[in-house]
Amino acid sequence: MMRVLEGSHAVAEAVRLARVQVVSAYPITPQTHIVEILSDYCAAGGMDARFLRVESEHSCLAALIGAQSAGARTFTATSSQGLALMHELLHWSAGARLPIVMAEVNRALGPGWNIWSDQTDSLAQRDTGWIQLYCEDGQEVLDTTLQAFRLAERVNLPVMVVLDAFYLSHTHEPVDVPGQEAVDRFLPPYSPKFRLDTKEPFALSPLVPPSAYMEMRRDIARAMEEARACFRDVEAEFDAVFGRRYGPVEAVRCEDAEIILVASGTVTSTARLLLEELRSKGEKAGLLKIRMFRPFPAEDVRRALWRAKKAAVIDRNVSFGAGGIFAQEIRAALCNMPDRPQVFGFIAGLGGRDVTTAVLEDIYLQTKNGDVPPGESVWVGLQEVSHATGRA
Repeated sequence: MMRVLEGSHAVAEAVRLARVQVVSAYPITPQTHIVEILSDYCAAGGMDARFLRVESEHSCLAALIGAQSAGARTFTATSSQGLALMHELLHWSAGARLPIVMAEVNRALGPGWNIWSDQTDSLAQRDTGWIQLYCEDGQEVLDTTLQAFRLAERVNLPVMVVLDAFYLSHTHEPVDVPGQEAVDRFLPPYSPKFRLDTKEPFALSPLVPPSAYMEMRRDIARAMEEARACFRDVEAEFDAVFGRRYGPVEAVRCEDAEIILVASGTVTSTARLLLEELRSKGEKAGLLKIRMFRPFPAEDVRRALWRAKKAAVIDRNVSFGAGGIFAQEIRAALCNMPDRPQVFGFIAGLGGRDVTTAVLEDIYLQTKNGDVPPGESVWVGLQEVSHATGRA
């Protein structure tokens, strides 16, 4: 059924259709709309699920660790400072191999206090063992959330479904919401291999000595590696039922491109518009959308970029002292390739600042006219600040 939904409600519809059994939530802008509607569904009987109202995001994930360990399919959502507060338990849930699914609405970290879009919050958690999938539009949000449960439960790792604050979370657009029967064909009931059971007690997550700890971590690393191939299988299964697939990356007109823009999230949609404009002017431009960030799809990136002379990476994030995070990952993926393209890194759109076609065209032209990439990521769209007053 086609419905007009905001991105947050697309997440909630997917969670309802996934027959989640436990939802734990603490509200934080801009993800609150997700858990508000799920709370309504649980209260009105639209979902056969337990809704847990907790006192913090730390408690939120702790509650789901318990519920998932007991064999329940679980979900939560958060943003920004809330995700930062969860940090300890992100490690704990991944280390315990619990397939929790979380919607993470990208929002800038403070201070200064800011509620608008910025990827630094989720990317700061990239080493916790969570699979990360970045969405471009409302349909992709719903579909990716459903796929996340299937993927998480296949590889026994938690999955973070990431969407931009406001540009996506609060924007309404047509979304094809599937029927329950179709979703049930794609997503079977959760059947954990191990779960807490009072009738068959055992120890879970005990103290691990040096003689065993490394092997546990190697198992997580292997599961992450398996997630790449498993994700393709999940998408094939999804496509067979719903007729849609996205891939870990999407290469648009990259076959003959000399300069390829690399983007993720809603910036990709703006880049699509610029790409058509550039092509109409005879520019040999392409676009690479990164959807899967963890595990990083290095081989897909190499396959998309190897013919190009230059890649311009748009980062709506920053790692202080290192630059844009996507640019770092792409440089690492390409480093052993002979005749690899030059990677130009750009930081734009932090704290919700608009990334317009004009901003992207500036990035494209800087890349085209640059002989070699600067040593650091280039900040684009900064306002001039008076040193006397400190004001823009």
